[in-house]
Amino acid sequence: MNIEGLDYNTQRERLILPEYGREIQNMVDHAVGLPTKEERQRCAQTIVNIMERMYSKTLDTADNKRKLWDHLAIMSDFKLDIDYPYDVSDARKMKTKPEPLSYPMAHIPVRHYGKLVFELFEKLKSMPAGDERDELMRLTANQMKRDLVQWGHSSNEEEKIADDMARFTDGVIQLDLDRFKFEKITERSQQGQRSKKKK
Repeated sequence: MNIEGLDYNTQRERLILPEYGREIQNMVDHAVGLPTKEERQRCAQTIVNIMERMYSKTLDTADNKRKLWDHLAIMSDFKLDIDYPYDVSDARKMKTKPEPLSYPMAHIPVRHYGKLVFELFEKLKSMPAGDERDELMRLTANQMKRDLVQWGHSSNEEEKIADDMARFTDGVIQLDLDRFKFEKITERSQQGQRSKKKK
């Protein structure tokens, strides 16, 4: 259906900063086309005042006023020839997309333990026997148990922990289950810890 004067946003030119809407963009385009610098300056000031009213609750500081002028420069594609009250050269950096971050793809043989537990295994392998290594072994074993409880593994997780610790430390750490006492860890206590982190 074609009705004169009606068109869809999908048929219109894409907005540079959609949060300000098409009317503000049209005002900016109008300001760019004005013949004299004085007219462009007056028009730009009016546009910034309108933008400020749109976000009056969040834009109280001078730094936020500067952002409005930066946004005006971006919406005009830096073609608006006026005397800006602020330096808008940094606005070009805002317009450029940042480079995508590379995601660290470390190989973890058993994903439910996570990368940090495998770093602890490496540390345990190289540590000399003594109280410090025993304490790190205790902390690591209890963290492994928490991980297994969280991932819902079977009830014989203590044997699994002893086997995994021996396997991933190349046999350096042998957990004696007759003497070693795990902390009491339940799914309910795990949920309590997670809710504390959220607060």
